[in-house]
Amino acid sequence: MSFLNPFFKGKKNVSSICSLVPEKISVELLKELIPIRNFSNEKLLAFATNHSSEVFPAQTTLFKLGSRADSALYLLRGIITLSDDSGTSYEVDAGTAKAKFPLSSGALHTTTAIAKTDVSILRVSQKIMIAKTAPSSPLSELNIPDYLNDNRLLQTFSQYYTSEELELPSLPDIAFKLRKAMQQDIGIADAVKIIQLDPIISAKLIEVANCALYMSAVPAKSCFTAVSRIGLNAVRNLVIGLSINHIFKSNSPLIKRQLDRIWKQSLYISTLSYVLAAVTRQANPEEALLAGLICDIGAVPFLNYAANLPKDYYSESDIALALHHVKGPIGYKILLDWGFSEEFVKIPIFSQDWYQNSSEELNLTDIVVLSRLHSYIGQADRSELPAITSIPAASKLKNFSLSPEHSLNLLHEAKQQINDALKAFHS
Repeated sequence: MSFLNPFFKGKKNVSSICSLVPEKISVELLKELIPIRNFSNEKLLAFATNHSSEVFPAQTTLFKLGSRADSALYLLRGIITLSDDSGTSYEVDAGTAKAKFPLSSGALHTTTAIAKTDVSILRVSQKIMIAKTAPSSPLSELNIPDYLNDNRLLQTFSQYYTSEELELPSLPDIAFKLRKAMQQDIGIADAVKIIQLDPIISAKLIEVANCALYMSAVPAKSCFTAVSRIGLNAVRNLVIGLSINHIFKSNSPLIKRQLDRIWKQSLYISTLSYVLAAVTRQANPEEALLAGLICDIGAVPFLNYAANLPKDYYSESDIALALHHVKGPIGYKILLDWGFSEEFVKIPIFSQDWYQNSSEELNLTDIVVLSRLHSYIGQADRSELPAITSIPAASKLKNFSLSPEHSLNLLHEAKQQINDALKAFHS
């Protein structure tokens, strides 16, 4: 560990005596760590053979906020205190659910980590973390894990999907017409004529223009005023997003309940995404809003397929298990069919992966990942969720700090704005 000496040279208040000793890494240990536990047994064995833990005495600073990171660190023994630039801090104890996740995994450290006790650490190269998130097969291909081989619904659907028989939803008519017309460089008046063909969308645009996201001293009372205030390009994205709601329909009570839940969650993620993009100024807010709305659109064809099967063919838990593995590839196919750009079509695939890291700069997928993780704050079971400071997307934020709930402070402070916008979209 001589290469570490320059990093720790000159640090004060660090004891040179550590009660722990480096230990060999086992495959069983690696299978507990997220996300590297998803590697094949062969890769895990190769990794375990070539790695040992590193040990540091109490009061050692393992990394500092803002410093570059070339590896992810996992806590194996001891306790570590993590703190951000606002002074908000929390502890991670070895053996707890939080210790299954890396302490930090982005290009830059978003916290400062200090050993509260003697600690044992596993260091994993960022190259390995990136390799884990890189697709090993075509993005539209289903990858079903072995443990779900007995899921009858999933296996039947997989065969149906592979045969290219799955019916994909069409881009809603009003959205298709507006997007096609805007390719001819139309003005606001022409756009309004198209939008008013759908009174529901027209009314919703007026409501959105008057919500907290576009607050103005003078309320918008017409579709023309709403479009003028929001802007043509933003309206195009909003019309697509608002019209997508019509796709989330079913006559089956069970499937309708699932679709309603997913749509409500998508609305929340999209609103968070809008605010995150607007506050950070690192992405287009309307594009971020649309990204949130389409992130789980792949669930719709799968649930419609399930609705046509006998009621006793599957359980609600079967649907929940299957959804995680099918909605990404299906969503990719839908958005590809609708002519979305490359950045959008990949969102359904990667927005479920906390450790995706496809670009150095914050992109739409990063924003949706951060918003999705933030949306789970306060839920009862968060044992399978990483700290928001530990994921790569967080390290790309230019204004990063934590709230008392350890969520993004900027979203915590915008809570009222988020709630007002959510009401406008959901009513």
